[in-house]
Amino acid sequence: METSVETRVESQRPGHDEARLALAIRTMGRLRVLFDGQTIEFPASRKLRALLAYLALAENPVGRSRLCDLLGDLPSDPRGELRWYLSRLRAVLKRAGGRRVVVEEDMVSLDLTDTAVDALEIRRIMRVGVENAGIDELRRVLTLFTGEFLEGLDLKRSPQLDHWLEARRSYFRSCHAAVLAQIITRLPADDTDTRELCERWTSLAPFEMRAHLSLMASLPNVEAERHLAAAVRLFEAEDMDAAPLVLAWRRLRATPAAVAEPAAVPAAKVAPVADRASLAVMPFLEPDAVAPRTGLGAGLTRDIIVRLAKLRSIFVIAQGSVFALAERGIGAEDAGQRLNVDYVASGMVRRRAGRLSVTVELVEAQSARIIWSDEYEGAEDEAFDVLDQIGNMIVWSIASEIETAEKNRAILRPPNSLNAWEAYHRGLWHMYRFTREDNQLAHGFFQQSVATDPTFSRAHAGLSFTHWQNAFQKWQDRQSETELAYAAAQRSLLVDDHDPAAHWAMGRALWLRRDEGQAIAELERAVDLSPNFALGHYALSFVHSQSGDPMKAISSADHSQRLSPFDPLLFGMYGAKAMANVRLGRFDEAADCALRAMARPNAHIIIRQIAALCLALAGREDEARVVAANIRASLPGYRIDEFFRTFKFPPETETLFRKGATQIGLN
Repeated sequence: METSVETRVESQRPGHDEARLALAIRTMGRLRVLFDGQTIEFPASRKLRALLAYLALAENPVGRSRLCDLLGDLPSDPRGELRWYLSRLRAVLKRAGGRRVVVEEDMVSLDLTDTAVDALEIRRIMRVGVENAGIDELRRVLTLFTGEFLEGLDLKRSPQLDHWLEARRSYFRSCHAAVLAQIITRLPADDTDTRELCERWTSLAPFEMRAHLSLMASLPNVEAERHLAAAVRLFEAEDMDAAPLVLAWRRLRATPAAVAEPAAVPAAKVAPVADRASLAVMPFLEPDAVAPRTGLGAGLTRDIIVRLAKLRSIFVIAQGSVFALAERGIGAEDAGQRLNVDYVASGMVRRRAGRLSVTVELVEAQSARIIWSDEYEGAEDEAFDVLDQIGNMIVWSIASEIETAEKNRAILRPPNSLNAWEAYHRGLWHMYRFTREDNQLAHGFFQQSVATDPTFSRAHAGLSFTHWQNAFQKWQDRQSETELAYAAAQRSLLVDDHDPAAHWAMGRALWLRRDEGQAIAELERAVDLSPNFALGHYALSFVHSQSGDPMKAISSADHSQRLSPFDPLLFGMYGAKAMANVRLGRFDEAADCALRAMARPNAHIIIRQIAALCLALAGREDEARVVAANIRASLPGYRIDEFFRTFKFPPETETLFRKGATQIGLN
């Protein structure tokens, strides 16, 4: 029976009593397997121990071919050798009661029912978020860190397993540090455990400025100064600038109130542009590569860094720094601490059985919480095309996941405490709800962002969008809001002519002004600047669907969806495809697209108008009349002329839509 992810995670219940669970697998420190509290003798084989840990942590059943690749230098019959390892593992775990190794067809997994796995419990708390856990739960999780992950287990002849092992060790070190940081933040200033916990933190994260500040705040002045001198020497030995640490400590000493909450002192930003989220993309590991700067993984990494930098919404650490750290054997989590960034992306490129596989993970650097992860595949003989497509998806996924994380963070902050970056993301949160009230709130936050930093081009673009919505939705006078949208887009371009969002805002404002040709030119400039700018491709689709090329409209909408499959403007992408299909005479496809658009949770009433007309043209009049009645309930007296005051179509398309409106009584 296949064990689901939900079942496996649920087996690690919050606050479980390990004594009540029959089987315990302890991976922190030297691997131990216990049954009813008694240690089970485990063979000395290093690969067998690694195989147990790998299967215990795998979130889904693992294919035999993948396990053969992991085990490395197997003989001429790798599957036979794998069967031998699995039989040994089965024999060991049989003493823990029942059938624990599950093999179904070509897939292998462990049945972890009634099993306590320390690594899974740690991973669970990180996914929940250490900031959301109670202090007692955090202290309990802290006791699980009894040593390095699989301590003493070194595999010299299994490159892929070595990569996995080192990555997991780095991850769990970061988890340990994040739990310590959260506990220290909550401890009273005079708590007797503070010093010991701070020392553990600095030992785990020797380049984490907050750890050093917390420790020094817990020490007498003389000892604190000695520690500062030692920390400065440590930083300098690694060619790292210690000045921010010294400056932060001097400020902390000058502000007595701050000493009570040492862990709350923010780390200095690497980014010279104030308040932008910062990201390090570590070189994607590739088992066959000679060095970090060679191979497909290195090429994909460089491509992702360049494309993310073109979006201009995130501060991205340069290639030279991340490759230099990788060449020194520094893992993703440790690199995040050294570079002092908000987020770290890492991944692996693998080739097997004629397929190319890319896994990627985005982690919040301070908490070690996984924000997003995914896996992509393609044919190896089309490697460059496949990697180009995968790179597109990774870039926009990273950008959108960071944007979502920043929006969620900003929404929890008091409005009067927001900086320009936070106010902008608070505005985005409201903007994407597409209601009149939220649009007004978004406008206020974008104004606050611009007032705080007039050089923040995206905040000006956000203001333009709120005016655009007022005009498009007829929430305010269309003419005046059109001019305000245009003026805000102009300011965005003046601030940063290379920001694709500025050209996106200008293209939309020009569409409101009925200058479709120039609108398309601006939107094409947006996607030229950043080919991964999904909203630019969507806006092109929107304009082309009405007065441009309907085939280009469908192509641009499809491309936008591939880049951002969960975009808050997904309803608009489907809506644009629906209108383009009407112009092509494909009424059935138009109706299907319109229904998909209407099904999106944030779709507004104009989408329902498109759906009613497309359904009518497709001969689905009963469904169309239901939607029309819904429109009339929201807008009594609604007529088709309102639709044409919103959109501008060629005469032949307008005739088609009027025909559909007549069929369902909206004429």
